Amino acid sequence: MTTATAAHSDIKDPNLAGVGKKRILWADQDMPVLARVRERFEKEQPLAGLRMSACLHVTAETANLVRTLKAGGADVMLIASNPLSTQDDVAASLVHDFDIKVNAIHGEDNNTYYKHIAAALAFEPNITMDDGADLVSSMVFIALDRLDDVHPMVREWAAKFSATERKSKFDNVIGSMEETTTGVIRLRAMEKDGVLQFPVIAVNDAATKHMFDNRYGTGQSTLDGIIRGTNCLMAGKRVVVAGYGWCGKGVASRARGLGAQVIVTEVNAVAALEAAMDGFAVMPMAEAAKVADVFITVTGNKHIVRREHFAAMKDGAMVCNSGHFDVELDLPGLQAETASISRDVRPQVDEYKLHNGNRIYVIGQGRLVNLAMAEGHPPSVMDMSFATQAMATEYCIRQKGKLGKAVYTVPVEVEEYVAITKLASMGIHIDSLSDDQSKYLSGWEHGT
Repeated sequence: MTTATAAHSDIKDPNLAGVGKKRILWADQDMPVLARVRERFEKEQPLAGLRMSACLHVTAETANLVRTLKAGGADVMLIASNPLSTQDDVAASLVHDFDIKVNAIHGEDNNTYYKHIAAALAFEPNITMDDGADLVSSMVFIALDRLDDVHPMVREWAAKFSATERKSKFDNVIGSMEETTTGVIRLRAMEKDGVLQFPVIAVNDAATKHMFDNRYGTGQSTLDGIIRGTNCLMAGKRVVVAGYGWCGKGVASRARGLGAQVIVTEVNAVAALEAAMDGFAVMPMAEAAKVADVFITVTGNKHIVRREHFAAMKDGAMVCNSGHFDVELDLPGLQAETASISRDVRPQVDEYKLHNGNRIYVIGQGRLVNLAMAEGHPPSVMDMSFATQAMATEYCIRQKGKLGKAVYTVPVEVEEYVAITKLASMGIHIDSLSDDQSKYLSGWEHGT
């Protein structure tokens, strides 16, 4: 650890570093694709001389991504993208064992969260990474001189500069990588409104990310978080999965695998039809609220479970969220329906006793249940996401000056490399097209 790293870091306890290092290296064993990328980055130094601010979940898996970025020559600052997802021992190890600047504390309050956002902005990055677009949205508000729209901690930093300086503050940003569905939605809205300040690569939209990370990662880790948090038996439970995107598909599949009777709620007719043909019951939330035992939101939208839904729930119903932001559950609406609240009846499980006498249990404060109550996605699936993330960063740098202020997809060559390398690490080999087959697929002359 250098003096500069210590000065630019804010972590809970440096004495946790030893445990964190073990966790990081354990995860690294199950991330062979990222390790291959890191080995190449160390030789080629594609990120040399660049400053990077990354707003991500501070977990052991993320630690190995950040190690890869540093191996490529970048000077990296990592901050948390969720107050409850930080693993304090990992944060300590990154600072003290790997000389990486970290601003993240598990359970940090809103002011601390945005103080860390301000620190990431003050680092004056050339490249950013986001998981939810909080970092980029703050940069956009500042560039537009809309200081009333940013948190006071960010406003305090931005106010040090003149309006002209704020407008050009992020001119040296080459681009950004976005990791999650919610973030991509926000960024495409910025592009549509013409306020995006630099190119963004939608890593979440890569097949090597969403088909595996969102589906298998979210599916397993969400159920893991619920079970760790409550010790409930899923078999026989009626479980509502709100949203049937890639995350919802994974959660529904894993819940059914544990013996649950799964109900899907949707607003998209095609997704609802798919859920029905996959064998799940489909109904409106107003109906599902009356019969289900467990509710899981994974939509990326706000107020999916509202006051009237809480009021209709059975005594003992458990509610949680696995979407990026905690707004999927209308907790103010629940509080308005509540006679009394008992905090931490189990760690991070709150009991809301309604006016009608029924008890509702909210798991993980409505934040990402897989990270608030468990360890998040397993390293094997994050291996693909983070290898894609690292290589997308390299691509963005190589395209400097060629990309406009828009949201771009990950190049197919990156996805092919990640998939092929992952298969090889699993000992799996596949066929390849013959020249004749390739010619047939690229032509039009051959018919019936």
